[in-house]
Amino acid sequence: MQNLSACTTVLVGKQATIDGSTMAARNDDTFRPLTPQKFVIYPGFDMSKTVKSYKNGFEAQTPAHGYRYQATPNVDVVNEGVFDENGFNEQNVGMSATESVYANERVLAFDPLVADGLAEDAMVAMVLPFIDSAREGVSRLGDIIAQYGSPEGNGVIFSDRHDIWYMEIVTGHHWVAERIPDNAYAATGNRVAIQEVDFSDTDNFMWSDGIQEFVSDHHLNPDDHGWNFRHIFGTATEFDQHYNTPRQWYAHKILNGLDAGDPEDFDLPFIVIPDHKITLQAIEQVLGSHYNQTDFDPLGHGSDADKHRYRPISLSRTQNSHILQVRNDAPEAASAIMWLCFGVPSFAPYVPFFGNATATDPSYAQTPMRLDISLDSAYWMYRTLSMLVESHHAQFISADLDYLKEARQFHYQFVDQAIEAVRDMDTTAATAYLTQQNHAMTQAMADRTKRLIEDLIMHGLELSQLTFKMDENL
Repeated sequence: MQNLSACTTVLVGKQATIDGSTMAARNDDTFRPLTPQKFVIYPGFDMSKTVKSYKNGFEAQTPAHGYRYQATPNVDVVNEGVFDENGFNEQNVGMSATESVYANERVLAFDPLVADGLAEDAMVAMVLPFIDSAREGVSRLGDIIAQYGSPEGNGVIFSDRHDIWYMEIVTGHHWVAERIPDNAYAATGNRVAIQEVDFSDTDNFMWSDGIQEFVSDHHLNPDDHGWNFRHIFGTATEFDQHYNTPRQWYAHKILNGLDAGDPEDFDLPFIVIPDHKITLQAIEQVLGSHYNQTDFDPLGHGSDADKHRYRPISLSRTQNSHILQVRNDAPEAASAIMWLCFGVPSFAPYVPFFGNATATDPSYAQTPMRLDISLDSAYWMYRTLSMLVESHHAQFISADLDYLKEARQFHYQFVDQAIEAVRDMDTTAATAYLTQQNHAMTQAMADRTKRLIEDLIMHGLELSQLTFKMDENL
């Protein structure tokens, strides 16, 4: 089974963010421009369920009790698989799965992938409803991999108000997870990211049983000193230099200043202590970027060779981009916020949804497989906007950037007002209020976006080459 996704991840510890929140973000990319998704909230349950994969035959029973949780599954689950991808559960624990990673043939020879093991398509359903912390997410997923194996390489994010853990499953049964330091950020794209592992530091590292013996017994460590997970299990190919490492390089360029090194450097750092506080907008900038203001920008002014040299971060096939934020300055009921972009993140906004809600708006929950000309579907509305802006980029980008700036200001005000409104509410009242606020935000953004689409269509008609200057008297 091949994992048909190719994503980019950014993680920021609570002391490295401007507001003290944890932020865990990822672009969910596929190999096709359109794999329609919806945004749903699954209710909690008190009876064991059977989780089945439509892709590889995996099947397993869940625990009896499961929390309510958010997800962004595919619409066509029979042909595409479920792929719940990202969201918070009602304990304000976030999960994003997965970042595809690839192990080298040396390690796979001794622990091959397991064809019917737990893959990305069923992973969120097997883990997120059953965990009370980010660390518990690593433990539960590790136990499942030990029992069933993995059919693919996956990087998995878990977050809560205190911690962010990044877990990389690289062979049939072996994995390592690292806690992102509070004062640091991490960035990666489709390569094994974790570097030096300290097996004496169990507060910040977790790993599969027997992994050290596995490496030693099969002579897999290429370094004279240290235990570098990327060097032992990862790849270092020409493909990595053009598809993977440049994205990491550009993320460092945005998040930590201009001197980010060589975009083709195999040893670019995974974790960095930044020289300034990181904002939500900076993470959006990374995930929506395409090597802006460099010769490598496909929409820029470099040579044709440079413009197609590296794979950008934001793509037409980015199906959803999300930032899982947990605010430590908010009451527990309103602390978890998923910022969700269903369009191409270069051109579409990140809309905030509180994790403590019981339903999503029909425009998100009922995505049709094909475009409805009414644009009542959020997925199709934001993808229509994205296509329009890119199709006349030079003419439309200014209006789009103004729209995005105004949307961010609107969102920041909306979120802070909602947080203040629930400070003195009990959990039941807060849940009802935040559910209503999620609906209100959805409608407000639909109104703004449809107005912009209408303006862009009218402008596009004026740009048509099928025109002719006529005498007004004719």
